[in-house]
Amino acid sequence: MPIIRHDIFINAPIHVCFDLARNVDVHTETTKKTKERAIGGVTKGLMQKGDTVTWEATHLGIKQTLTAKIIEMKKPYQFTDVMVKGAFHSFTHVHEFIESGTGTILKDTFTYQSPLGMLGVMADKVFLEKYMRNFIVSRAIELKRIAEKERRGPSDSGV
Repeated sequence: MPIIRHDIFINAPIHVCFDLARNVDVHTETTKKTKERAIGGVTKGLMQKGDTVTWEATHLGIKQTLTAKIIEMKKPYQFTDVMVKGAFHSFTHVHEFIESGTGTILKDTFTYQSPLGMLGVMADKVFLEKYMRNFIVSRAIELKRIAEKERRGPSDSGV
């Protein structure tokens, strides 16, 4: 079962990072490349423990839906979402937030199991694990951009 780990430092307070990471609207903004949009469950604003969201997105050229549920939340330090229904056999995504100096370290741990048994294992090795790593990293970079922009505020934009 592949495990993708990624850490990124965000120059913003922990509560800002935590709230942005569980905000459905921000998730949509950070996943523009895959055209993600919420079509069921919580479709706007902040998600809480027990909430579900159904996403529609295009991954690897295929439009698909996936429903995830937040099963654990320790504000503002951690939340965990799991796949309830979707293309994977299963996945668990742990989002951790650690105060560090002037900002926050976001630690993503994404564990998944591909469908289709050995065929899925081969897909992981050939392309899927790399694709999922790039997706997690890209989303974290976008989250960092949004959080740091919010921290600066409109008067500090340098424009």
